[in-house]
Amino acid sequence: MDTVLDNAILPTGKPKWLKVKLPIGQKYTELRGLVDKYKLNTICTSGSCPNMGECWGEGTATFMILGNVCTRSCGFCGVKTGRPETVDWDEPEKVARSIKIMNIKHAVVTSVDRDDLKDGGSIIWIETVKAIRRMNPNTTLETLIPDFQGIERNIDRIVEANPEVVSHNMETVRRLTREVRIQAKYDRSLAVLKYLKEKGINRTKSGIMLGLGETEEEVIQTLHDLREANVDVVTIGQYLQPSKKHLPVKEFITPDQFAKYEKIGLELGFRHVESGALVRSSYKAQKHIL
Repeated sequence: MDTVLDNAILPTGKPKWLKVKLPIGQKYTELRGLVDKYKLNTICTSGSCPNMGECWGEGTATFMILGNVCTRSCGFCGVKTGRPETVDWDEPEKVARSIKIMNIKHAVVTSVDRDDLKDGGSIIWIETVKAIRRMNPNTTLETLIPDFQGIERNIDRIVEANPEVVSHNMETVRRLTREVRIQAKYDRSLAVLKYLKEKGINRTKSGIMLGLGETEEEVIQTLHDLREANVDVVTIGQYLQPSKKHLPVKEFITPDQFAKYEKIGLELGFRHVESGALVRSSYKAQKHIL
């Protein structure tokens, strides 16, 4: 049985390759039961990720920290924008406990932007990694971080935590950055990724969405820019409009075009390239530590 992504606003004539199979399997069923029973908060469920069944089957799940209200108002993102609640200092233990209950082998941790905090939320970040390490010593980690406004002392806390993978998404090409990521800067994101590598992070990663009006030349240039920043892993997926208030889909990228970008990325020297309509930041994340 197939289902189309439920929460996306899709133009008429949506392509057949956007259909995904309903998640099934014993591992998925077990984890879904635990999430519901203990009211665990995963991005997989709250974001209705199309790859949830596949990732959970591999023992991978994504968790969001620092609340669910973001200080930025990106045109592509479905997360609520506004004044965030106060920091929950018990959150690191809660996330670590969720990972333990679910018996997660590889955890991806992400967060909203917290420009309201002097530390950008970086202290909660490092405390979360420490709690996960303490409670789940055999679990590997990817941290999908915000740009922390490029402030190095905040980025240094992530470096100190030393997760197996540190990811920061470019999201789009240079020309569209101001429209798509209103408070972000293309070169600042590149600088964050480059700085992480220079500081000794073993595996860095970034992701971009397609279908927002970018050209092939611009996508290829972004891939070149990421390689120049010594990024190891890149994910490339189709943008889908979360609501009518968000940026519209300008184009559905074909599977052949995604395959072309994957080939180009591998030729440029990326260690891993995940490229496809339903690819999201944490897709096949457990393989990116290798």
